[in-house]
Amino acid sequence: MAGKSGLGLTIGRAGRLAYAASSGPAAWRGIALYGAILSLNFLGVWISLKQITWSRDFFDALEQVDTPEVLRQVGVFVALTAASAGAWLIADYLNKGLVIRLRERLTGQALALWLGNRAYWMLRPGYGVTPVENPDQRIAEDCALFVRRFLEFTLELISQAVAIVSYVALLWSLSGFALRFAAFGLEIEIAHYMFWLAPLYVALASVITHLLGRPLKGLYFARERVEGDFRHALVRLRDSADQVAMTGGEEAEERRLAARFAAIRDNWHLIMRRELIMGLFNRPYFQTVMRVPTFLALPAYLAGALTLGGMMQLASAFTQVTTTLSWFIFNYRDLSEFVAVCERLDGLMAAARDPRPLPTAPRLLRREMSNDGSLRLEGVRLATPDGRWLDKIAGYQVRRGARLWLAGASGQGKTTLLSAIAGYWHWGEGRITLPKGRMVLLPAGAPVLADAILAAACHPEDPARHDPARLRAVLTRLGLGHRLDPEMIETSLTGLSMGERQRLGLARAVLLRPDWLLMDEATSALDPAAEGDLLGWLAAELPDTTFIMVAHRLPAGIALDDTLHLGSQGPERKTA
Repeated sequence: MAGKSGLGLTIGRAGRLAYAASSGPAAWRGIALYGAILSLNFLGVWISLKQITWSRDFFDALEQVDTPEVLRQVGVFVALTAASAGAWLIADYLNKGLVIRLRERLTGQALALWLGNRAYWMLRPGYGVTPVENPDQRIAEDCALFVRRFLEFTLELISQAVAIVSYVALLWSLSGFALRFAAFGLEIEIAHYMFWLAPLYVALASVITHLLGRPLKGLYFARERVEGDFRHALVRLRDSADQVAMTGGEEAEERRLAARFAAIRDNWHLIMRRELIMGLFNRPYFQTVMRVPTFLALPAYLAGALTLGGMMQLASAFTQVTTTLSWFIFNYRDLSEFVAVCERLDGLMAAARDPRPLPTAPRLLRREMSNDGSLRLEGVRLATPDGRWLDKIAGYQVRRGARLWLAGASGQGKTTLLSAIAGYWHWGEGRITLPKGRMVLLPAGAPVLADAILAAACHPEDPARHDPARLRAVLTRLGLGHRLDPEMIETSLTGLSMGERQRLGLARAVLLRPDWLLMDEATSALDPAAEGDLLGWLAAELPDTTFIMVAHRLPAGIALDDTLHLGSQGPERKTA
C-alpha cells in the first residue's frame, strides 16, 4: 500500500493465494457460490436505488401532509427493508459456506507445501536461507483471515463498482441545477455542483487517510509476529512442564514469557497511537458523511430549485456516491491487515515451494541404489548447515542383517550420519549406496507424533491396518498394556515417561518390520536390564532386519557384528 509497486506486489500475492484456494477438484462449486453471493449483492444495490426513490416520495408526501400516501410509503419501506434483510442473510449464509470451503483448500495447499520436500525441516533458523517464523500461525490463522478478507473485499469491490455507476448516473440527473456565487469580483456558476463535489470530497479524504495510516501495515505485520512468539513460548512451557518443574525453572520461564509479552505491549502501544492519529480524521469523517450532503444541497432547496423530498433524494444519492467511493477510507485498517497477511502467507508458500539451504556448506552427497543389498559409505564427509566439517569416512560397508553400533563422543556426527543415511541430511560430500527395502529411524528423545497410543505405536501407518490382537500383544510385551482400556479404545498419551516413550518407539519398530532400523539413543532411558531384555526381544522379532544403533554405552542384549567409532582421530572399525 506504499505506492504502485507495493500495490502490484499485493495484487500478485493475493492472486496466487486466491488461485491456490479456489483451484482443484470441484472448483466450479466455489465459483457457483461466489456468483450466487454476488447476485444477491447486486439485488441489494437495486434495493438501495429503490430506497433512494422512496426518500423523495415519502418526504414529498410528508411535506404535503398526504396521510394515505405517507402510510403507503411506510408499507413500501417495510417491504424494501424485508427484501434487503433477506438478501443479506442468504448472502451471509452462503458466504460462510464458501469461506470454510476455500479455507480448507488453501490450508491443504499450504500444508502440502510445508510438508513437501521437508520444508518444515529445511526452513528452521540456522538451516535455510529464508527461515520462516511462526509457520503454525501462518497456516492456522493467516489462511482463515486471508479467505475472509479476500471474499469480503472482492465481493464488495465488484458490487460497489456496479453500484457506483447507478449512483453516479442518478446523482447527475438529480443535480441539474447550478451553484452561483461571487468571488474576487467575478460571478461564478458551477453546473451540477453536487455531482462534482462528491469525488473531490472523497479524494481529499482518501489522501489524508493514507498519509496518516501508512505505517499501520508494518505494525500489523509485527503484531502477528510478536503474538506468535508469545504463543510459541507458552507451547514450549507446556511441552517442557516436567523439566521446568524438576529444575525449579518457574522464575526463568516467567522472565522469558514476560519478555515476549513486553514485545506485544510495545507493539500495541505503537498501533494505539497510530490508530488514534488516523481516527482524529476518520471518525469525524465517518460521522459527518451522512449529514454533509444535506448541508451541501441546502442552497438549491433554499433557492426553490428543490422540494423537501427532492432535497432528501439528492442527499441520499450523494451519500451513496460518497460512501461507495469512501470504501478505501472505511476499510483502511482491514486493508493494512490484509496486505500483511498476504505478505506472510505468500512468503511461507514461496519459501516452502523452494526451500533453499544455507550456502555455507556444500550439498554434494550422492545417494544411489545398491545392487547387493548392502549399505556403502564412500568418501562420505558430512558438514553442518553453517559449514563446519565432520570427520571423513573413507569407505565402509554394512551387509544386510548386520548389527552395527555407532560409538563416539558427543558432537562427532553420529546422529548426523544416521540422518544422512535416512535421506534428510543433505550437507556434505561423498556417496551413500542404499539397499532396497523399508528404512525406519527411531529418533533421539523418543518423540510421540500422535494423539493416542495405538496411533503412536504404528506411526506413520494407520492403526486400522494392524491386527488389534497383535497391537495389544506388542504393547503388553513392552510394558504398556496398562495404557489400553478394556475395549481397546485408544487412550491419551498424557504423562508418558521418557522410558515409556522409548518403549513406544520399539513397538513401532516391531509393528512396521523395517528392513533397516536406525536407532538414535532409542533405549537411553531404560536401565541395562530392561534394555537387554527388550533389545534381545526386538532382535528375535526382526531376525532379518539390519540394526544401526547410536548409543553412548554398549547396547545390552544384542549380539553386535561391527562397531564404528566416530571421533577426532577419524572413524575406526572394530569387528565383534
